[in-house]
Parts: sequence; structure tokens; C-alpha cells
Amino acid sequence: MIESSVVIQDIKMDYVCFGKGNIPLVIIPGLSLNRVKGFGFSLWYMYRMFAKEYKVYIFDRKDVVKEGYSIQDMANELALAMKKLQIANACVFGVSQGGMIAQYLAIDYPELVSKMILGVTCARYNEFVSEAIDTWIELLHKDMKLFVEDMLKRMYSTEYVRKNGWVFPLISKLYKHVDKKRFEILAKACLTCDCYDELSKITCPVLVLGGKEDKVVGVEGSLELIEKLKCEYYLYDNYGHSAYEEAKDFNQRIYTFLK
Repeated sequence: MIESSVVIQDIKMDYVCFGKGNIPLVIIPGLSLNRVKGFGFSLWYMYRMFAKEYKVYIFDRKDVVKEGYSIQDMANELALAMKKLQIANACVFGVSQGGMIAQYLAIDYPELVSKMILGVTCARYNEFVSEAIDTWIELLHKDMKLFVEDMLKRMYSTEYVRKNGWVFPLISKLYKHVDKKRFEILAKACLTCDCYDELSKITCPVLVLGGKEDKVVGVEGSLELIEKLKCEYYLYDNYGHSAYEEAKDFNQRIYTFLK
């Protein structure tokens, strides 16, 4: 497992790479307070089942972001990074905001994507996304403890919150020195996602995985994708936005689809 960076002109993007296989699997994480750099082992552990047969690349957003940054900008920059690393015809798995990026990537750079998995995401922002982003940005600058608690309660299942909610205040202490401005810019970018009318341009096989209890993009986000793409899908009954972490068979479903 390596942690490295790719530099194109004035763009520097961190990534983690591991795996013994020859098939490239590009994973695009969602909006997070964490960065890819420094979390290589955790990411390897989370996606270790792919390491034997795939060459896994997990990309962060670029280092320096500015106001007006969009999801399509992120997709364009990811395409540049993939081309620089000579990654083509890849399997692409995007989670949440990463799923938004993956859709633009498949629409604008079809040669880079052979198969695509869209996890707990949507093709256009909706009232769930708008309400979550507005609340997070407000709380981020007001009370970090409330911000983290709200984010975790929206993401995780009711059962998970019941069992583990006691630790949420402790988690907030880990983010005292987080780059708030960066998170705000990346969060606002979700409101620029609107590729619903272009989904017909996606020609590769697609798997949609969603949660019926999703409080961040809503199950409606998954349903729109399923209806428009006429693709394979699975919706978890008792999980929400963190189905990719909570559902024990989430990665297995991806593996089966790719095989």
C-alpha cells in the first residue's frame, strides 16, 4: 500500500494505491472531514477484499480548493489524474459526493470507465441534500460538537446511533483543527450536481446501492438513478447514508457485480 500524489499543472491530488491485480478499480470517497492522506491503512482495510484481483486507487479532492468549485470540476480533475497515471477502462466506485463525481466522469470521459457503482448518491441535488448542506455549514462555524453530531445522526442508522451515539461528542474533539473553509467549499459543490438529463449518455454497466433510510440524499436519489439508468440495484431496508460502512455485504455486492 502506498500513499502518493499526482501533480498536473497547478493541481496536486493525493491518492492511496494498493492491490496485486491488473484491473484498475478507482474509488471516489464522499464528502468528509478526513483526508485520504494519512488514512491509507484504514482505507486498505475497508476495501481489502479487492486487493487480490484489482489495482485499487482511492483519490482525494485536489489540495487547494476555491469558492465556486463544482462537481464537474472534480470530475475533470480526476480524469486528468487518471490519464497522468495511465488509468483507463477502470471500474469506478463513487460514494455519496464521490458518486456524483463518478457520473460526470462516465458522461464526459466514457473511455475511462468500464463499469460503475454508485453508492448512496444522486444525479441532482434535492431537498435532503440542500437541507443537510445548509445545516452543516451553519453549525460548522457555530458549534463543532453540534456539527459532528448532526452529520453522524444523518448518516448512520437509527440502531447504530442508539448503540454508539454516546461516542459522538468525543469524535467532535478530533476535529478541532479541521479546515472548515475547505469543507464548506466542498459541501457547497454538492449543490452544483445536476447531470440527471445527461444520464442517458452513460453506456457502461451500472450498479446502484442505496439506503431506504437515507437522510442525506434520500432514497429518492437512488430511485431516480435506477429509473433513468435501468440498471442493477439494491436498496437496504434498515440502513441510511452509511450503508457502505454498516452493511456487511456492501463490498461483496460490488465484488459480485464487477465479476
